[in-house]
Amino acid sequence: MAQTAAHEMFARDRASQQLGIELVSAGDGAAVVRMTVTAAMVNGHGMTHGGFVFLLADTAFACACNSRGPVTVAAGADVIFLQPTAEGDDLVARAEERSASGRSGIYDVTVTRDGDVVAEFRGRSRMISPGRPA
Repeated sequence: MAQTAAHEMFARDRASQQLGIELVSAGDGAAVVRMTVTAAMVNGHGMTHGGFVFLLADTAFACACNSRGPVTVAAGADVIFLQPTAEGDDLVARAEERSASGRSGIYDVTVTRDGDVVAEFRGRSRMISPGRPA
């Protein structure tokens, strides 16, 4: 797997790493990350807390929008939860660039469990440092 600016950024991402998120691939405006839901991520209903699903999608989004090199951050994001997940579930988030214009971009992230879609996320990015790699 070729190393990208996203790999360098992820190597410094202690928050995602502490949660067990793994960067599977990143490059050319796309990224894939995965995470196993732990007992500490489950809410009072026995389901994965939505914040952890959002964080997984947001990590995929960050890796995709930083895969080309300029430092890029989130300008906003929305998530739709479609199915609950639970402790022990392996979640995969796949991010893809949908549109880029100037310093702004739109990315879609699909979160799945065993191939079933559990959440859809749309992120809006803003390049803050066009001349400097991430």
